[in-house]
Parts: sequence; C-alpha cells; structure tokens
Amino acid sequence: MAIPITVLDCDLLLYGRGHRTLDRFKLDDVTDEYLMSMYGFPRQFIYYLVELLGANLSRPTQRSRAISPETQILAALGFYTSGSFQTRMGDAIGISQASMSRCVANVTEALVERASQFIRFPADEASIQALKDEFYGLAGMPGVMGVVDCIHVAIKAPNAEDLSYVNRKGLHSLNCLMVCDIRGALMTVETNWPGSLQDCAVLQQSSLSSQFEAGMHKDSWLLGDSAFFLHTWLMTPLHIPETPAEYRYNMAHSATHSVIEKTFRTLCSRFRCLDGSKGALQYSPEKSSHIILACCVLHNISLEHGMDVWSSPMTGPMEQPPEEEYEHMESLDLEADRIRQELMLTHFS
Repeated sequence: MAIPITVLDCDLLLYGRGHRTLDRFKLDDVTDEYLMSMYGFPRQFIYYLVELLGANLSRPTQRSRAISPETQILAALGFYTSGSFQTRMGDAIGISQASMSRCVANVTEALVERASQFIRFPADEASIQALKDEFYGLAGMPGVMGVVDCIHVAIKAPNAEDLSYVNRKGLHSLNCLMVCDIRGALMTVETNWPGSLQDCAVLQQSSLSSQFEAGMHKDSWLLGDSAFFLHTWLMTPLHIPETPAEYRYNMAHSATHSVIEKTFRTLCSRFRCLDGSKGALQYSPEKSSHIILACCVLHNISLEHGMDVWSSPMTGPMEQPPEEEYEHMESLDLEADRIRQELMLTHFS
C-alpha cells in the first residue's frame, strides 16, 4: 500500500492555520529605536517601502499562507543590514529561515525592478550644472559631475572551475562600478562584473563608458583614481606631480574623490551583508549582483527621505584588493592629457 507523502510548511508547523497572512508583527507595537536596531530604518521609511513595493510582494502565490508585504520587507531589511539569516530575526517577525530567504529574494527583485527610478544621472542642464557647482565648491575642481570607483563584494565560489570571480587577493568577489554625487547619491551602479577584472577593464566594458564616449555628457567629466585610465571625460591624478599646479590639482582631485570613498564606507556600514563581516554572500553571482543593487536602491531612497548619507556609524571600508599602478596611463590619450594640462593651467596655476 502506497503511503502518502505530505509536504510540511515550516511556518504552518510553527504557527498553525489561524491566519491567511503572517502579520502578527505590528510596526505600531514597537519603538523606532527597536526598528532601527533590528532593521536599520525608521517606521515611516518602512511604511514607504510597503507602499512602493506592496503590489509586487502581493503577487498570487500557490502557497496556502502568503506572507504580508510588511513582513517580507522587514525580513529583507533585517538581512541587508545584519548580513545574516539568524533565527532571532525570523522569530522576531514570526517566520522560518526558509521563509526569510524567500522574502529576501522577493524584496530584492522588487527593488531591482525600480533601480532606474532611483539610480540615474540628471537629465536636464540645470541639474547637471548644479552638480558641477557643488563639486567646485568642495575643493575647486571644475566641470565634475560625479566621482567613480569600484568596490569588491565577496561572494561564494560559483564552482571550482570558474576562476573569473577570483580577485587579486585570491577571494571570490563581484567588482562593482559606481558613480556618486557630492551627497553620496548613486547615479550609476553596475554590480555584475567578475572580481578578476581590474577596475580599468570594468570601466572600459561598462555602459557608463559607452555613454560618455558617445558624448551624452559633453563639457563634463568624472573623477577617477589611479586605477583608471585618463580619458577626455575622466580626469585622474598625476602619477608623479612636479609643479605647484600639479600638486594643487592632485590635492583637489583627492579631496573631491574622497566623496565616493565615504559613500562606500556608508554602504558597507548600513548594509552589513556587503562588508564581508558575516562572510561572503551565499548566492550565485547573478543573485548576489541583485542584492548589491537592491542595497544601492535603498541607499538612494534613504537619501531622498532625508536620512543623511554620513549619519550612519562608519566601521571602516570593506577591505579591497590593492590597486595596480599604471605608470603608462598618462600618455595613452593625448587629447585627454591636453585637457588635463589646460585644466591645471587655468584653475591651479
């Protein structure tokens, strides 16, 4: 006689059949201090996310007990900000670790779908000029509409044979290209590049490079560090400054570029799933890439809601593979070199 096999729902075992949705945890029943300590964000911000993502998170399901959008968002925020599927996180909102994982996946995809809404370059000339004016006011560097850099995020090894994700420190990672404005708001994020690629190779193959090479942002440039090649649209520091103007240029460049270094520290401080302190992201490169992008979307949304990018406690930047030196970089593009020389002569002499 065949014995019927029953598939058990972890949440059903824990909580029975009393409700169709898991909504026992009520935001109004806890303090803002508790929400900040457990999920990293205040009550009104969480309510906004419920309104923003609710339709995506209420999609029809074959499961007997759908988890409410509010609970899914709390589960995802708990993971993003702690980097762990700890049992206490699931217990706090009344779901199992398996359900925690599904919630993170659902919320991540909903945020990724909205990435272009919150991560973008300004389109109108007035906003672009405002960017330039703000950067100029910081350290006297003219024409800058953003600063660019790459950051590595550790991931689990995709498989033993795939070495494309092994960075120069022998760790598996994604090399993520980002551009931010003076407030730390991200204007470009590309999170899908294998860790073996050097920063200059990532930029060369990126859609960001294609946009600037096509002349989409004329009369403007980005600032990048010595890991990148000099371009007409990308100003890098001089490898060996010799004149007072060159020293002043490098000092202004460093002071301006430090904005993205602060932004990286803030991202890794606010979203501990990115900083490696809890280990590598235990997902495929594609899913890990989406988690990183989702955190970047949340970073920008938090800025729009008045949460100062520099207000999070800074625990130091995620350890990065050492940059290579490119002593030959400055002679690769004669037109770019001419622009940089003219910039130093006009503004730093």
